[in-house]
Amino acid sequence: MLLVREELRRGVPPGESALTVGVFDGVHRGHGALVGRLLSEAGARRLTPGVVTFHPSPISVLRPDISLAYLESLERRVELLGDLGAAFVAVVSFTSELAQVSAGEFVRLLAEEARARLLVVGGDFALGRGREGTAERLAELAEPRGVEVITVGLVDEDGGKVSSTRIRQALAAGEMEAVHRLLGRPYSLRGPVLRGDERGRSIGFPTLNIGVSPDRALPPNGVYVCRAWVGGQHHNAVTNIGVRPTFDGSSRQVETHLLDFSGDLYGEHASVDLLHRLREERRFPGPDGLIAQIRRDVAESRRYLASRVPA
Repeated sequence: MLLVREELRRGVPPGESALTVGVFDGVHRGHGALVGRLLSEAGARRLTPGVVTFHPSPISVLRPDISLAYLESLERRVELLGDLGAAFVAVVSFTSELAQVSAGEFVRLLAEEARARLLVVGGDFALGRGREGTAERLAELAEPRGVEVITVGLVDEDGGKVSSTRIRQALAAGEMEAVHRLLGRPYSLRGPVLRGDERGRSIGFPTLNIGVSPDRALPPNGVYVCRAWVGGQHHNAVTNIGVRPTFDGSSRQVETHLLDFSGDLYGEHASVDLLHRLREERRFPGPDGLIAQIRRDVAESRRYLASRVPA
């Protein structure tokens, strides 16, 4: 409990606050609606609107047998929540000890250490040991502490709720347009440009080998139309995610070919928006077959991008 108290003290500025609490992986459209309601309700009450987010995800602590990949890094999550208007984001370490804290105890922590006077939560929210603190139960626990609870309805898309789970399912299927709709933005991969074996350069299609964190969720291996931001410029691009079977590769890599660009970008930081899956990754008999396919991939990518309004 001492760690949680310290993290709340460090992450929450002085004064009374209005909070929303959760993991917020992906910071999707549902999260955007939640933060939007938080801002309006906090403004009406002259409270400082903020977010308390858990890291790592409770799933990785409660179910260590499950390998969890994140839709966004913690740093990017904090950045996106700030872009939505949160005045602060307090990161709380989710530990096995915190998993045993009751909903009532956690509300007390928020009231005492974060000076919370308002909690804004989603309709499917649950907090505390055994997920006992549903939105309805939370209101009962919070009232004696002088904390008001407001429940926000879920955001629907194509007949289902917008959720991190649903986004992961669409991502696993390579349905990048569906991921875009659910997130409210393209799915993006970020990382430094690393020096690879320069195999792409040797066949006339130099690529950026992007160092994506191993805990990020990736779509299926394949070739994707994308837009990239690197070296201070936007570029249309094609990205291959996979092991490069034509060259007997074994490690999974993210390699991006910038259209109509030549130059050295090693050491730069790249951000790649995956817009559309062109095809699966496959093995070719040799480099000539691969080169011919890449040419077709580039041509198809140009047609796809030309048919869309520029970002």
